[in-house]
Amino acid sequence: MTSPLASLVAACGLSACLAWSHSTAALTVDEQVQKDLHFHIAELAQDAYAGREPGTPGEEMTIDWLVRHFAELGASPGNGDSWLQEVAITAVTTDPAAVLAIRGDGFSADWSYGEQMMVATQQQVATTGIEDAELVFVGYGINAPERGWNDYAGIDVRGKTVVILINDPGFATQDPALFNGNAMTYYGRWDYKYAEAARQGAAAALIVHETDAAAYPWEVVRNSWSGAKIGLTAENRHRDKLAVEGWIPLQQAQALFAAAGRDYTQDKAAAARAGFRALPLGALTASVTLSNTLADRVSHNVAALIPGTSHPDEVIIYTAHWDHLGVRPADDGDNIYNGASDNASGVAGLLALARQFLEDGARPERSLLFLAVTAEESGLLGSKYYAQNPLFPPEKTVANFNMDNIAAGNLGRTRDVAVVGYGNSELEDYLLRAAQRQGRVVVQEPYPEKGSYYRSDHFSLAQVGIPALYLTNATDSIEHGKAWGDARLRDYVANHYHKPSDEYDPAWDLSGAAQEVLLLLEMGRELASNRDFPEWRDGVEFKAAREASLAE
Repeated sequence: MTSPLASLVAACGLSACLAWSHSTAALTVDEQVQKDLHFHIAELAQDAYAGREPGTPGEEMTIDWLVRHFAELGASPGNGDSWLQEVAITAVTTDPAAVLAIRGDGFSADWSYGEQMMVATQQQVATTGIEDAELVFVGYGINAPERGWNDYAGIDVRGKTVVILINDPGFATQDPALFNGNAMTYYGRWDYKYAEAARQGAAAALIVHETDAAAYPWEVVRNSWSGAKIGLTAENRHRDKLAVEGWIPLQQAQALFAAAGRDYTQDKAAAARAGFRALPLGALTASVTLSNTLADRVSHNVAALIPGTSHPDEVIIYTAHWDHLGVRPADDGDNIYNGASDNASGVAGLLALARQFLEDGARPERSLLFLAVTAEESGLLGSKYYAQNPLFPPEKTVANFNMDNIAAGNLGRTRDVAVVGYGNSELEDYLLRAAQRQGRVVVQEPYPEKGSYYRSDHFSLAQVGIPALYLTNATDSIEHGKAWGDARLRDYVANHYHKPSDEYDPAWDLSGAAQEVLLLLEMGRELASNRDFPEWRDGVEFKAAREASLAE
């Protein structure tokens, strides 16, 4: 069934139906939210924005759009008298002519950039690399004393190249008593693995990509890791990071282990068992030189504020990242990564929420901050910068509600609402009440093995103790059922996520995205009018940071 709004668009034309307007009298709240979502996604996902890459003209267009519409709605600047928070970034673009050379007794392979490997660096230097660095298999590359697990025990990897499995042993074994079972922990994330390898003194790390364990195909790695690699500008130019961070497909990993006289499948299985010890891959070495083009830029978080009437120093933060992957000139055909769902949809949700809060006639007692952050696709950089340089201190920040990719799959209305990081905080009590009023049930995220709680901007705020709730697409479609919803969401991940085909279509059914916005609206209203400071549940890794900040 086509949504009423989509029928309206088809009948009268996109520009006429979705023109920005402050007149909402003829629409229900749900209809107005859907209209706002269509309007802003259609704009921000245009080719003219060139994929909204930080530090480019596409950024200038994006932040101009956001500031103009927040101001028109009646919000105030969120950073003193400014709508912007400057974020210094450095873009490091590696020449794709790089070749990863593997050498050993009777073995020689030169792997090319794109299909056989991806390499990059966080070091903000013109040239870096490795030469004849010994290869060592370190299993999942985890050092977790609290779990009695150390893949680096008994091995010195200083100056070497470590080969690492993606995800963590819980996923590999499906043992609920090992790590978090099927649900990925932060130890399963690639950014943790690179950071731990650097702490151990390695020169380089190669992560083995397997689609099931990574939860996305090789094309996502290739598309996400080509082009500029953006980082927060560092005084030491990040020379403490690995010289080379890379990925290799399963086929290359199998060849690597065979060349070392080992069996990849057997060694992978051994790495998932307690007591695994890292092992050198025969006499194999790796060499690669990275030639980098550097560009220091200034990017921006956009901050819009609705000041609280009674407790303006206390704040509820709504976040969404405005950036995407930009343009890939080397791609054949369409090379603009428009990011319509990821994450023009979340940014549109911020503006839709702001309209509802500002036009309902009752101003909140606590302040509301609408924070559109930069460089999420580059490692949550904008939210990380905000967490380190907050506009409101963490102890005065009541909660964070994050919106990322809320239009994924365009599933329409669902019977359920899914929580990423299910069971983490008391914010779920607020969600349960709001969902019941929508006639819906609260469930765990569909694919906990993806580790999504560590992949979006709420994670940066959670790390400094702020309770953060991140909803994602549930799949039990009211119209088509759960099997259809599952297939639809999987199709999006396989064929559109981080690809040029993530483009806006006026026929999208955004009623499901509107459901999420309305849940966040209701929860924000309740929190803004009470004196609660929701807490993390016992055993959650962010609880200690929250208790420490509140104790101040």
